[in-house]
Amino acid sequence: MAIGPITPIPEPPRLPFIGNIADIDAENSIRSLGNLAEKYGEIYRLHFPGATSTVVFVSSRALVDELCNQKRFKKVPNNVLNQIREGLHDGLFTAKLEEPNWGIAHRVLMPAFGPMGIRDMFDEMKDIGSQLALKWARHGSQRRINAPDDFTRLTLDTIALCSMGFRFNSFYSESLHPFLHSMAEFLIECGRRSQRPPLPSFFYRNQDRVFQSHIDVLRETAEAVLKERVADPGNVRKDLLSAMLNGRDPVTGQKMSDDSIIDNLITFLVAGHETTSGTLSYAMYRLLKNPEVYRKVQQEVDEVIGKGPITVQHMQKLPYISAVLREALRLDSPIPIFSVCVMEDTLLEGKYPVRKGEFVNCLLIKSHLDPTVFEDPLAFKPERMLDENFDKLPKNSWKPFGNGVRACIGRPFAWQEAVLVMAMLFQNFNFVLADADYELHHKQTLTIKPKDFFIRAILRDGLDATKLEHRLAGTESTPDKPKTHKSDAALKQGGQDQLMTILYGSNSGTCESMAQRLAFDAASRGYKVSTLDCMDAAVQRLPKDQPIIVITASYEGQPPDNAAHFVSWIESMEDKSALRESSYAVFGCGHHDWSQTFHRVPKLVDSKLGELGATKLAELGLADAAGEDMFVAFETWEDNVLWPALDKLRASNGSTAPRETRLAQLQVEVSNTRSSILNQNVTEGIVVATRLLTAEGEPAKKHIDIRLPPGTTYRAGDYLAVLPINPKETVQRAMRRFGLPWDASIKIEGTGVRLPTGELVPANNILGGFVELAQPATRRNILALADATESEDDRGALKNLATDGYDAEVLAKRTSVLDLLEAYPSINMPLGLFLTMLPPMRIRQYSMSSSPLEDPSIASITFSLVSGAAKSGHGDYIGVASSYLGSLEADDRLRVSVRPSHAAFHLPPAPEQVPLILIAAGSGIAPFRGFIQERAAMIKSGRKLAPAVLYHGCREPRKDDLYASELCDWEETGAVTVKRAFSRTPEKSGGCKYVQDALWADRHHFLELWRNGAQLYICGSRQVGQEVETIAKKIQKEAAELDGKELSDEDAKKWWDELRNVRCATDVFD
Repeated sequence: MAIGPITPIPEPPRLPFIGNIADIDAENSIRSLGNLAEKYGEIYRLHFPGATSTVVFVSSRALVDELCNQKRFKKVPNNVLNQIREGLHDGLFTAKLEEPNWGIAHRVLMPAFGPMGIRDMFDEMKDIGSQLALKWARHGSQRRINAPDDFTRLTLDTIALCSMGFRFNSFYSESLHPFLHSMAEFLIECGRRSQRPPLPSFFYRNQDRVFQSHIDVLRETAEAVLKERVADPGNVRKDLLSAMLNGRDPVTGQKMSDDSIIDNLITFLVAGHETTSGTLSYAMYRLLKNPEVYRKVQQEVDEVIGKGPITVQHMQKLPYISAVLREALRLDSPIPIFSVCVMEDTLLEGKYPVRKGEFVNCLLIKSHLDPTVFEDPLAFKPERMLDENFDKLPKNSWKPFGNGVRACIGRPFAWQEAVLVMAMLFQNFNFVLADADYELHHKQTLTIKPKDFFIRAILRDGLDATKLEHRLAGTESTPDKPKTHKSDAALKQGGQDQLMTILYGSNSGTCESMAQRLAFDAASRGYKVSTLDCMDAAVQRLPKDQPIIVITASYEGQPPDNAAHFVSWIESMEDKSALRESSYAVFGCGHHDWSQTFHRVPKLVDSKLGELGATKLAELGLADAAGEDMFVAFETWEDNVLWPALDKLRASNGSTAPRETRLAQLQVEVSNTRSSILNQNVTEGIVVATRLLTAEGEPAKKHIDIRLPPGTTYRAGDYLAVLPINPKETVQRAMRRFGLPWDASIKIEGTGVRLPTGELVPANNILGGFVELAQPATRRNILALADATESEDDRGALKNLATDGYDAEVLAKRTSVLDLLEAYPSINMPLGLFLTMLPPMRIRQYSMSSSPLEDPSIASITFSLVSGAAKSGHGDYIGVASSYLGSLEADDRLRVSVRPSHAAFHLPPAPEQVPLILIAAGSGIAPFRGFIQERAAMIKSGRKLAPAVLYHGCREPRKDDLYASELCDWEETGAVTVKRAFSRTPEKSGGCKYVQDALWADRHHFLELWRNGAQLYICGSRQVGQEVETIAKKIQKEAAELDGKELSDEDAKKWWDELRNVRCATDVFD
């Protein structure tokens, strides 16, 4: 290696005595170390109190490769491993290289972990895997399964049975065996002990006593197993315990001592169970997030194994599953760091000096994402891990099992177990996320695993638990009794209790709310909803005896998270008569700004179901979020298209619809007792600080910093979802209209609504937090109001609003049901009917305006306060979410969650090479503040980044020039160059009035960055997005002319469209 100038290793600032301890989150040190790598680049050094005062961390493949040289670096137990040695002594995982027991155990056990030894363990692995599958089958398809927890039970039971013939029987009891409880507590305490301040031992005597008691349980249990085996000379099991008892070291001729056997029995359980369970958990998560990969896994299983029992011969015939596991381990290695010790003073990469005895930690969470090795490193692409491609990877690019002679000896065991379990599960089940909006968060103990990761398991092939048991065992099950088709019977019940399936694909909750509404309406139409579930839950399970109603959205042409597997399934089907006995109707939501992919998913579902033989019951219904209220459009389709079509179908089968088709009312009991209830899929954040960003007299824009719920992670560019509360003024209007005192409580009785039922709840809680009071009234709402009025004049006026006057007077003016109730006092409507008219409260998403490199526990958002005279003429219009956020102060609590933005709307993985062009107007600057803050943190830590330019449209300097002071500071560091356009005072911005004008004026700089590979990001209103598109195409056409080429308008549009989500990412809003 060439030796160049010595380069000091970057070191974050440290505090006296404690060094860099404050830089590390004790609950999630991996995240802290990763953030430091983002700031400081491929290498940095931290200082800690104690004997080992400095530790170096590396994050590039090249440095990891160098550190894998066992002639220069060796494994020595450090930090937490030293604590684990208290219980495992010199077992394989925790021994020092020079300790004789390590060499003896390693050589004795190597044959047992060879190909024949692992094959001999297959049947017992399958036994435990079958227990897991049967548990899931017996709990049913609606059961929320804690996947990491059950995979941990699986791996513990498998290791115990295969290594020592011991059964923990974890799937037969909710409580764990005492050994497992003590092991978990032992590992947690090891982590705590490794982070203790260096205080005298008597400060920790109680903790140490408990710690020792857990070690005693571990060793006593292992010793009992050993003694039982020794006392049974007729036992002919060929497991790891037998190998340790009977094997001799080929080098020394020695046998393993009893203490060494006990150490290693415990080692197998401690070191083996967490890694394999984490691998299976991460693989399951990645498959659920990548439907095409999921389908390929299932296709491979079906082709190789079919419907019969799985055998050991199948294990070598599943290369795609192996590729999935490798790619899952690349992205999320359960052991994300391995450590080596420097044997002599040396230089890393010929320039970074490290000292003899210094520890160097290899951050796999970064080296496995090295963009010089892996193209699009954050993407899940198992194809790059197929055998041929895997073998071509640069040396030491993939290191989840450690390195060299100290690499994991149990890798073949873990691999066979993981492949077997994956094959067994995907042969017999389909899976969906229990929480459709779940995004990956990590739980860190000795290893990392997905946190709060719940799934649902749905049996395939018409299996039930009994049939599955026979399939797994390879025995014949009792033939099914002949079934009679339900279709004729179901349609001849006098119009009552006919079955219906309702499926939804929904990210934001809108389509799910529509599905809930349809299910509520179905009861009054004579239908019983047999299934109300996400579309993914219906993969390979579409019913044949009832109408299927599908309600789904498109997100930039892609299906919602909980519909992606369904769409992949129907797209992959080749049998054009596969669904010939099913019938369906589809309603879709979309946004016309995405012109190329507008309504792509609902149109695709509608056409594919028909192509596969299903009968179309009603014409496709479509709603455009940009041009109409989607709930109004859905209700119109429901009343004018869907129900008439179903009534016609019912009539053709000899039955009639019920005469009454009014909304089922809720019975409401009013009380003056206070209580509170709120249960939403968001968790509690805490307001840290708020500030006004605009000058007095300007439309208000605010900044708010929020401490995220523990364990939450995000990337610059992501969204913060907020569950708001209706403005107090609007709630008071509703309370006043229904004659409710402010402290009134109500008890709701009824079903099919997303409201708390069966208990007393304060009325202002229901009206404030559970329903959308400002939602425009639908035509059906208005007709119900007309029926409830006692005035013939008002009835006529309302019926006109529901017909001829609807678009101009209701939709255009966003007139709500509450507005109409106030405008027409003659309406006598019970509170229950009012509540059924309103959609449930929905979350609002805001681009985060911060970077986790500044503080990973804090996220900020930037928003405009929306208020003004209501177009309906009834008082003021107050934005629901913005007024709620605007009312918050430091230490207030709110309900939030992080939602990822599109993959393209993040900083590039190689910021040193890729320039940035950022274009925003007004509060659209929010995500770019996060981008620039992140770049500033990197530069401050010594990284040299490619240039970035921000074009920002405002009204006037020092009025609404958001974050001007911060941007000025960041400009000085080189994090960004800012070019503004002031619409009120264009003379102060070089004559540029709008942001597109600034872009055109600076087009030569734009082109220079573009030709150097820049990424383009746009955030603002739809109009901003359209104007920037126009200017960008104009710049491209001018550049073509200068090169002597001609670019037509059509070619320019094609050029622009092909950039979307490749080199151009947009985030537009209304």
